[in-house]
Amino acid sequence: MQSHFKSKNARSLKDFLLITCGVVSACFGLKSFLIPNDFIDGGVTGISLLISTLTGWKLSYLIVLINVPFILLGYKQIGKVFALKTALAITALAIFLVVLPFQPVTHVPLLIAFFGGFFLGGGIGMAMRGGCVIDGTEVLALYISRNSMLTVGNIILILNIIIFSFAAIFLGMETAMYAILTYLSATNTIDFVVNGLEQYTGVTIISDKSDEIKEYIIETMKRGVTIYKGEGGYGEKKEIDILYTVLTKLEMGKLQTEIRNIDPDAFVVQQQIADIKGGVVLKRQSLH
Repeated sequence: MQSHFKSKNARSLKDFLLITCGVVSACFGLKSFLIPNDFIDGGVTGISLLISTLTGWKLSYLIVLINVPFILLGYKQIGKVFALKTALAITALAIFLVVLPFQPVTHVPLLIAFFGGFFLGGGIGMAMRGGCVIDGTEVLALYISRNSMLTVGNIILILNIIIFSFAAIFLGMETAMYAILTYLSATNTIDFVVNGLEQYTGVTIISDKSDEIKEYIIETMKRGVTIYKGEGGYGEKKEIDILYTVLTKLEMGKLQTEIRNIDPDAFVVQQQIADIKGGVVLKRQSLH
């Protein structure tokens, strides 16, 4: 019981630190790059920046007001803890935008777009790792996707096309194009922070030489393999062993080369995995 509480407290502290660092990073990206140069991003933050640029209203107020509906949606779709963390993180971001003395770093448009998106995206990604969001776009996309045929990715794309179109109309085409660069920088940074360099890939392998492939994965790559019993459904029906393993993104080329050497006709399916817990992949890493 005591170890459970220690683990829970450690996780809470880790979440707090991630969210705090995320809010500070996002604040730095906004105050030192985007706000002084009237640049915008995508998502709810982009909407706030666009309205602030056009009206002169304080961004700190807009970020809170515009995110309120998404906090309520998060409470409904995900849960009370998520909504509470999100509300506190967004409030902290609004306060930090007022009190932290960050100064403009550069007025070079390409640097503003890249580094503004980098620090803003890094902040959003760290907040997500901490169990909340400081931009409600994903919450809205999740809600709409559950009530329509659109995917989360499609909804985010449509929303950002609308934002960048308004930016082109009211701020000019050049500003809109820089906004797209900012968004791409932020999106890639979020993906890197959330998933890391060693993104995991689940690999399903169907081959007549499954024993040789299994031995290579276990003995040479030091990875675990799960074996499913299946039956071929094309042509002659026969029992087959279906191999499933999880590798890091950096190891996929090595496995693919060996599979081609062992059985060029092997059927291989890859699936990206955002995160895993336990297993041989993590155990092996902990030994180094």
